[in-house]
Amino acid sequence: MENVLLYLITVLIWGSTWFAITYQLNVSPELSVAYRFFIASALLFAYSKFRGLNLRFSIKEQLFIAFEGLLLFSANYILVYYSELHIASGLVSVLFTVVTIMNVIFSAIFLGIPISSRVVLGSVIGILGVVLIFRPEVEGFQLADGALLGLIFVLVSALSASLGNVVAARNQRNSLPVIQTNAYGMLYGAIATFAIALVRGVPLAFDFSAPYIISLLYLALFGSVIAFGAYLTLLGRIGPDRSGYVAVLFPVVALLLSSLFESLHMDPLQFLGVALVLLGNGIVLYRRQRSLTAVAAAK
Repeated sequence: MENVLLYLITVLIWGSTWFAITYQLNVSPELSVAYRFFIASALLFAYSKFRGLNLRFSIKEQLFIAFEGLLLFSANYILVYYSELHIASGLVSVLFTVVTIMNVIFSAIFLGIPISSRVVLGSVIGILGVVLIFRPEVEGFQLADGALLGLIFVLVSALSASLGNVVAARNQRNSLPVIQTNAYGMLYGAIATFAIALVRGVPLAFDFSAPYIISLLYLALFGSVIAFGAYLTLLGRIGPDRSGYVAVLFPVVALLLSSLFESLHMDPLQFLGVALVLLGNGIVLYRRQRSLTAVAAAK
């Protein structure tokens, strides 16, 4: 039940962050990402201090934490934000689902997790469902210069996220705690992102409007502290290959929220897409339990 709760928290929160990100684009993506993770890191450090959690790690451990932070909390998000400047967010969510297949492959290569035909089948069915759900964006996609750049951005972002998942799983295998790892990782990611902004000559700016500040705080607290805490804990328990299916589910949550709050009308093919996503989710997460007789015989 704890895993189910972690899964639901991750999917529901990240399903809503796609809307919040659209309010962040008035400021350069690098700065918005840096602000988000500076705030999230400060919250995690404050919580760790309050709880008396260990914040001392060796240089080697800090290097792996920094590697995770650069992949998950810097490159991944900068590229997602930039991709949404060139192509529709619905298409971004469709393309980003390739992270589920990447997780399966990289988990096998770097972590020695066997490739499960069930996970691959469920992921392919789920991705097909997302394509049906966002069919208008897919059909309207034209490979112009800006769109090609957006396509490259989102695919490299998925690659960065997938490798970050593998590093996070490696860190947990080596007994690095999620909360403190996220505190340092988000700090390293924010510093790297801010440095990239300075190198690129991005003018330092901040949007003091209510939509920007509210969405920034939501992304920092819910989208980063809570959702990443839940997701990476889940990743450590069930592996990057199976936990990565959340990338297929949260675009569906975003669509359902649009249908509820923005009067978006879904057609039959979109409902079929939702059904395929749920079917794929069941296939990926289902695990056959051994019978009591088999367990007793094993003993």
